[in-house]
Amino acid sequence: MFGLLYVNSQLVVSDDAVATANNLVSNELLFRAGIVSNLITQLLFIVIPLFLFRLFEEVDRIQALLMVILALVSVPIAMLNELMNVAALLTTSDPGQMQLFVDLNAQGVAIASIFWGLWLFPLGILIIRSGYFPKIVGWTVIIAGIGYTLDSFLKLLVPEFAALSVIFQVMTIGEIVFLLWLTIKGARLPRENQ
Repeated sequence: MFGLLYVNSQLVVSDDAVATANNLVSNELLFRAGIVSNLITQLLFIVIPLFLFRLFEEVDRIQALLMVILALVSVPIAMLNELMNVAALLTTSDPGQMQLFVDLNAQGVAIASIFWGLWLFPLGILIIRSGYFPKIVGWTVIIAGIGYTLDSFLKLLVPEFAALSVIFQVMTIGEIVFLLWLTIKGARLPRENQ
């Protein structure tokens, strides 16, 4: 999240290749930290769905497996997409080419986000069916999945309306609700599973 949200918001200036190139050159360490942060996030994202599979496999093994597959598909997309950021660093002397790589990275994030959204549908269903969490948490996760998916397709299909993506990004808060609930309250497992 650090790399995707904070670093890009600080360094990338939409439609101004020269300003973005100047920002990358003068803040190279921050940009590189964003790349490393994104890669570490993806490595962690390999483990999280596997942990959740173990939690939910008794509820519905097929849904749990679908959740893992959809989550893991996004990992190589997102990791390879970081090559666009590396290429942007290598081309800062040519602002137009550098901007192309920054823009390609944004498109790669939109593609990965499709799967970041799709994996939340089976996860939300599992949360609702399991009884381990309040059903409302599952519904917020499904709404987050809708938000990620619609945001991705909006950016890919109608980029001139990308400003509307704020609406869909707000919907993704449901994913955070689940993570906070899981971290703070934990799952309410049946006695025999504890």
